[in-house]
Formats: sequence, structure tokens, C-alpha cells
Amino acid sequence: MEFEIVAVLFGMAFFCELVDSTLGMGYGTTLTPVLLFMGYEPMQVVPAILLSELVTGAFSAFAHHKAGNAFFNFRNDTEHRIVKKMGKLGYLPKSNDSKIAYVLGLCSLVGAVGAAVFAVNLKAYLTPIIGVIVLSMGIIILVKHKTRSRFSWYKVTGLGITAAFNKGLSGGGYGPLVTGGQILSGVNGKSAIAITSMAESFTCLVGVITYLVMGTDINWSIAPPLLVGAVAGVPLSALLVKKVNTNKFTLIIGIITTLLGCLTLYKAFS
Repeated sequence: MEFEIVAVLFGMAFFCELVDSTLGMGYGTTLTPVLLFMGYEPMQVVPAILLSELVTGAFSAFAHHKAGNAFFNFRNDTEHRIVKKMGKLGYLPKSNDSKIAYVLGLCSLVGAVGAAVFAVNLKAYLTPIIGVIVLSMGIIILVKHKTRSRFSWYKVTGLGITAAFNKGLSGGGYGPLVTGGQILSGVNGKSAIAITSMAESFTCLVGVITYLVMGTDINWSIAPPLLVGAVAGVPLSALLVKKVNTNKFTLIIGIITTLLGCLTLYKAFS
């Protein structure tokens, strides 16, 4: 691969990951269509993006934790009623941010595996549906960005499955659904971004493993520059999130989510 192409891929991954780790969305959603437009094949693009976000998602969550944007504690909450009831088989992380990330990660087992198996048959139908969902979320966030919604595990679970399915299918669309959905479920905007990064990492892990287990013929040539560029964009994003007012951040997320929903619908019907 020529140096100029490597530099371009590095730069695009750096910028998209900076946006993604700062707003909780935008890496795969933006990068996938751009790389396809550049002439790369889907089996080059989607697995490479999943691999890079597997690494950067975990790194981003760690950076947000260190910056104080979220609190992750994955030690077992032995005092929780579910853990006590299940005995030695029971496990739930201690902090609430970790619990949400854990539930979203479990949803990935259903969503990402299902997406990889049915990618060819369902892709044509999923894009417009996701576009409508993302657009609806963006509008609701804009209307309710000054109010505090009641937290709901049912909403988080449903959104986690839907978002993981879309992620495994297209390489993008996870952040807008999960970040926006958490906010509508009552999660703080900054925490929602960090939780999304953590959960998305596990979703990508499940997706990559599923593609490999299925024996898919994957071209990994663009994976290294995307991975290095994305990792380089993470530290700056955590500092940016820390300095922005939470209410303003929620408003920004609402605007970006609405725009991404419009772009997704435009792409689906153009």
C-alpha cells in the first residue's frame, strides 16, 4: 500500500475517532460509506472498522474513566439481590455505568451474531429503519434535552440489541442509537458517551469473532492504518468531553443524531 493512501486512511480514522469518542457516535457511520465510495470492498471495510473499534472502544472507555467522565468498576456487586439469588454463578458489576455497559455488551451476543449471519439478506431493509429510529431519537433529544428522563433497563436492552445488529451488519450506526437511547433512558450525557465506547468494544469483538468463525474471506489490508489512526484520536477526545457543560453536550448530541438520521435516510433512498 502506497504511503499517501496509508496517510489518508490514518488521517480519516484519527478524525472520525476523535468525533466518535467525543460525541459517542460517528466513526463507523461516517467512515464506512466514505471507504466504500473510495472503492474498497465491504469485506475490507466492515471487519477493519470492527477491529479498530474493538481496540479504541476499550481505550476510549478507559480514558473517559480516568478523566472523570464516567466511573467503571467491574468487580462483582455481591450485595445485589440478583447476585445473591444466583450464588456463585451470579455476576453484576458494581458501578451503575459498568452495569449499563455490561447489559449492552450482553445484547451484542444477540445483535452482532444475528447481523453477521443475516447480513446479505437484511441489509437492504435495515438502513431505512435505522435512519428513522436515529432521526426520531435526535428530535426527541432536542425537545427534551433540558429535562431528566426516568431510567429504564428495558429501553437500554432493546436499544442495545438493535444497535449491535446494525453495527455487525454495516460497521456503523451503533453510537447514534446507544448514546441517544441512553440519554432518553435517563443516563447523563458524558457517561453515555463513555458507556457507549465500552459496550461498542465488546460488540465489535463479537462481530469480528463471528465473521472469522463463519470462514469469511476477509482482506485486512486497510486495518493497520485505521487502527493506529483511531487510537491516536482517543486521548484528546476524553479531555474535550470533560470540559464541555453536560446540558450543552446533550444538545450537541441531539443535533448530531438528527443530522445522522437524515443522512442515513438520504443514503437509503438515494
